[in-house]
Amino acid sequence: MAMLQKIVPHLWFEEKIEEAVNFYVDLFPNSRINSISYYGDAGPGPKGSVLTMDFELDGQNFVAINGGPYAKFNAAVSFLVHCDTQDEIDRLYGRLLEGGGQEQQCGWLADRFGVVWQVNYRRIPEILTDPDAERTNRVVQAMLSMKKVDIAALEKAYQG
Repeated sequence: MAMLQKIVPHLWFEEKIEEAVNFYVDLFPNSRINSISYYGDAGPGPKGSVLTMDFELDGQNFVAINGGPYAKFNAAVSFLVHCDTQDEIDRLYGRLLEGGGQEQQCGWLADRFGVVWQVNYRRIPEILTDPDAERTNRVVQAMLSMKKVDIAALEKAYQG
């Protein structure tokens, strides 16, 4: 059994919990499903259907629940994925959009399950806290013109 983290993101799915969790586990390295629980006689889901899935994405614990149509994902909560290379951004961004995902601005997207992700350059926090306001303003302007993050364009804006 996996060691429990103090704080674990909990994702509420209306349906397709197994499809979503399997997709995420396949997408991110060092990921796995730790346990699955099923509805029993008490319901409210059909007996034998998946109730929860405990899983890890690159070492980060998550729990997903097959809870029905009572809660929807939105951009108020998103998952930031720090990427080191353009190839990594391209792969993750492209895969997360597969099957009906929706592009948003600045590396944000909603995948086909409604989960909101930020696929971004690992250096962004460093760049945006640079004491040179001109540099950071150029980076913000460049980023606002993007959907998928372009590392070369961000670095060019940063360098001036």
